[in-house]
Amino acid sequence: MCGRYAASRSPEDLVEEFEVDAWAGAGAGGGTGDGAGTGDAVPPSWNVAPTDPVRVVLERVVEERAERQLRTVRWGLVPSWARDASGAARLINARLETVAEKPAFRKAFRSRRCLVPADGYYEWYAQEDGGKQPFFIRRRDGRSLAMAGLYELWRAPGEGSPWLWTATVITTAAVDELGRLHDRMPMLVERDRWAQWLDPEGGDAEELRGLLVPAAPGLLEAYPVSKAVGNVRNNGPHLVEPVPAAEEAADAAPTLF
Repeated sequence: MCGRYAASRSPEDLVEEFEVDAWAGAGAGGGTGDGAGTGDAVPPSWNVAPTDPVRVVLERVVEERAERQLRTVRWGLVPSWARDASGAARLINARLETVAEKPAFRKAFRSRRCLVPADGYYEWYAQEDGGKQPFFIRRRDGRSLAMAGLYELWRAPGEGSPWLWTATVITTAAVDELGRLHDRMPMLVERDRWAQWLDPEGGDAEELRGLLVPAAPGLLEAYPVSKAVGNVRNNGPHLVEPVPAAEEAADAAPTLF
């Protein structure tokens, strides 16, 4: 699964990198109408956790044309039909194998797909002594990971209730060396497929699944980091710094790439 990640880039940098047309408002906290506004106050985070506000890239039809937007949503999808938002933390990930059929995700998979930009994400390797060593996984070239995601809009009963925007990250079986850390990994969307993936008109399930790929060999690097990342109250760029070799136990982690 993908349960923690880092997202430290500024919205201005994301607008440029993801060729965004409009930086929309803070949908994670609600608002009137569809949640649009003029920016948000999401700080850089090196320890993004479930239910945190996060930025996503999506497309909405505005005045009869598709507009690529950068929006703030809450991590943990709340289906439109949910009675309340309490189950969001359980839906931070959607499995690629079942995303087109599961009631919580199938409507969003058809027409509300997004990209979830990340500096990288964390996985925990189970050690022989029962402990767990966190690893940070990122692109070697320093660009953002474009994780495949879905977003949804939910509104509590009652006139004038604000819209809540939420999202989930799509995962698949981990490949190659990553499978030694964890059996699941986020699906990625390559740049030349962003437009198709974000298109709200969509396509059939198999065509959409075909747009998603595991990371190409050699694209990612993984290295051990401080166990401080395990506490959601800890934050800062020090969390993604490699752990000095002298601090690693001989059996603390596998030899990776």
